[in-house]
Amino acid sequence: MLQLPPPTPSDLQRAEQLQERFARSFLASNDDRNAPRTVVIVPSLTLDQEVLARISGVHHYEERQLCMLLLLRFPRTRVIYLTSTPIAEPIIDYYLHLLPGIPAQHARRRLTLISSDDASPNPLTEKLLARPRVLQRIREAIPEPETAHMTCFTVTELERALGIALDLPVYGCDPALYHLGTKSGSRKIFREAGLEIPLGYEDLANEDDVGKALAELKKQQPELERAVVKLNDGFSGEGNAIFDFRGAPEGNALDDWIMQRLPHLNFEASGMTWGLYSEKLLAMGGIVEEFVDGDDKRSPSAQLRIDPTGTIETVSTHDQLLGGGNAQIFLGCRFPADESYRIDIQDRGLKVAKVLADEGALGRFSVDFLSVRNKQGAWRHVAIEINLRKGGTTHPFLMLQSLTDGHYCRDTGQFLIPGGEPRYYYASDNLESELYRGLLPFDLIDIAAMNRLHFHGTNQEGVAFHLMGALSEFGKLGIVCIGASYDRAEAYYRETVDILDKEGKAWLRKAGK
Repeated sequence: MLQLPPPTPSDLQRAEQLQERFARSFLASNDDRNAPRTVVIVPSLTLDQEVLARISGVHHYEERQLCMLLLLRFPRTRVIYLTSTPIAEPIIDYYLHLLPGIPAQHARRRLTLISSDDASPNPLTEKLLARPRVLQRIREAIPEPETAHMTCFTVTELERALGIALDLPVYGCDPALYHLGTKSGSRKIFREAGLEIPLGYEDLANEDDVGKALAELKKQQPELERAVVKLNDGFSGEGNAIFDFRGAPEGNALDDWIMQRLPHLNFEASGMTWGLYSEKLLAMGGIVEEFVDGDDKRSPSAQLRIDPTGTIETVSTHDQLLGGGNAQIFLGCRFPADESYRIDIQDRGLKVAKVLADEGALGRFSVDFLSVRNKQGAWRHVAIEINLRKGGTTHPFLMLQSLTDGHYCRDTGQFLIPGGEPRYYYASDNLESELYRGLLPFDLIDIAAMNRLHFHGTNQEGVAFHLMGALSEFGKLGIVCIGASYDRAEAYYRETVDILDKEGKAWLRKAGK
């Protein structure tokens, strides 16, 4: 990743001035849907590229933020969407035709797509900073800079530098606060917020630290069978690994036994090796935690936002859908979280948000929990992670919000459409099958049209796709299924999978495979 020189005092001063300007303009226009504004969307995955490379089709994840094109439903809003490589026009057309009450042509005139034309695995922000002419094109596309801002997947020194280069404020945390969203930083914030966390240790710098932490964990909890080792900057669970204590000796032999077995961690990331993992541990540090287990275990998440004025807003709660060998990998989510604990999760997320707001945090973020129900039916919630950025639950909720023009009810934890009825969804980023390889976005849209797999504006239910660029090469796409109940939402999902599988098998038969 590009190593920038340290920002100069004048750079930092200008960044601060831009953020102050943003707070004033946000206060003036936030409640006015007809206020002129320009949103520059930078979906750069500015994270460790070697860890990201373990995710199937990850270079298409810049498309996950295409849901923000639905901001064009506001008639005086302009959107500038930046990508590494051009997005296929059928994908853009698909999103624009999702807009409720706005002609697609009207929206298209207010949309500017700019690509760096660089398919390398480097982060998009790095590519943009290396291309002064592209930066100039972005500046020229902003009609009123004083009402414009930049929104990013995550904010690092690169995104701050891009904001300064474009003279734009950034709707996200200052990189000086980046540590608050690491695995180690999350544990410290949770303690300050008074939340229960798994037994464990943070700020581990190398394999010796990890080995000592595992040994101490086992000594404190002799019955513990498994522990989780996490890289500080892991993404979507790909930086996690499981250590198995079963068969561990007692007494002085424990430490050596752990160090001998450490290279044989059960890695969640496909193709991960101990050599690479230990390098990443040295580079970014990590934590060790007890593996929280139970017969009835859930993974709820609270999504919140701190706006430029410092106001805290509860956005949503979800039950995350996890996969992988040890249920550590994010696959999708169900909204809202279970009725029996969604308000509790929301309130715990608010406690975290207050601590983060006091630290100066800004933008959307999520707080993840592990929840286990005991035999008496009571839930134990342990806080495990802060994602101080947009995440896997961000884009499905934005799609629900934009497609229905509804609102989140903090008192009930439900989402209500204008008629007052609740809406639910089942969303996945990992609908993946060999049967789908070779399908182009246009093919998917054609299949959807033939089988009425779309969002129905009349009853405010249906299906919306994303991540379509990964379909042909990887057989992978994302989907948000919205219904009047959990059962309706999941029925839409099953119907969609059945139809896609049927279509895939039909084409294989035609090809004689």
